Amino acid sequence: MSNKDNLHLQVALVQSPIKWEDPQGNRSFFGQKIDQVKEKVDLIILPEMFSTGFTMSPENIHEKEGDITLQWMQKMAQKRDCAVTGSMVYKEENHYYNRLFFVFPNGHYESYDKRHTFTLAGEHKKYTKGTKKCIVEYKGFKICPLICYDLRFPVWSRNTKDVDLLLYVANWPAPRVNAWDALLKARAIENMVYCIGVNRVGKDNEGHLYTGHSGIYDPLGERIGFSEKDETLVRTLDKAILNKYREKLRFLEDRDIFTIH
Repeated sequence: MSNKDNLHLQVALVQSPIKWEDPQGNRSFFGQKIDQVKEKVDLIILPEMFSTGFTMSPENIHEKEGDITLQWMQKMAQKRDCAVTGSMVYKEENHYYNRLFFVFPNGHYESYDKRHTFTLAGEHKKYTKGTKKCIVEYKGFKICPLICYDLRFPVWSRNTKDVDLLLYVANWPAPRVNAWDALLKARAIENMVYCIGVNRVGKDNEGHLYTGHSGIYDPLGERIGFSEKDETLVRTLDKAILNKYREKLRFLEDRDIFTIH
C-alpha cells in the first residue's frame, strides 16, 4: 500500500442548536460540545454562523466579535490538536461577510467567503458575497469548504482541482431538508469525493425550524453517517477507498472543462 492510500481523516460533526445573536454564549456552548468529544479527531466541523445563528441583522453583532470568535477557534484547535472549521458573521472594511475559517492545529488559518448569498432571506442585501474558492490541504486530504446555499450550485462545487472532500456548513431549514439530503449525495457522486454536510437543529428567533440531517457520503453516494438530533457524529474517512473508486471508475477523467467568471 502506498503512502497516499495509508491516510485517514477522523472528523467530528457538531450538530446542535445555536443561541440567537449571542457570540459569547455560543462560544461557551460549543466549547463544552468540543470538550465532550472523547475521540482523538483530526477535524471538528461547526455549523454555519455558529456564533450567532443565521441573522440578517449583522449590525446587531459587535464588529470585534468576528476576531474574538476566530481567536476562540484557534484556542480550541490548539487545545485539541486538530483543525476546527465553521462560519460566522465577520466585518471587514465596512462590509459584512458570511466567512468560514479553517483553523489548523498550530493556529494558522485559511478563509472562505460564502459565494452564493441566500436571496430568499435577503442575505445578499446584508452580506458581501465571496469571489474565490478555498482549497485546504490537510493530513493528506484536499478539502473544499463551502457554505449552505452553495450546495445548490453544482458548477461552483465542481471538482476541477482533484479535491477529496467537499464540506458544507449550513443553517438549512426543515421544509427543504429533502433537497439538502439529495444534493449532498449528488455532490459526492458527481465529483467522486467524500461529501460532508453539517447542519443545526432547533428553532431560531425568526421561527425557522432546523432538523439537522448532518451527513457524510462516500464517493459512490453511500451514507456513512447521519443524524437528526442534538449530537456530535464522529466518523473516519479513508483515502484508500477514495483512490480505489477513482482508479477503478475514472469518471473524473471524462469531466467537462470550463471556466467560472
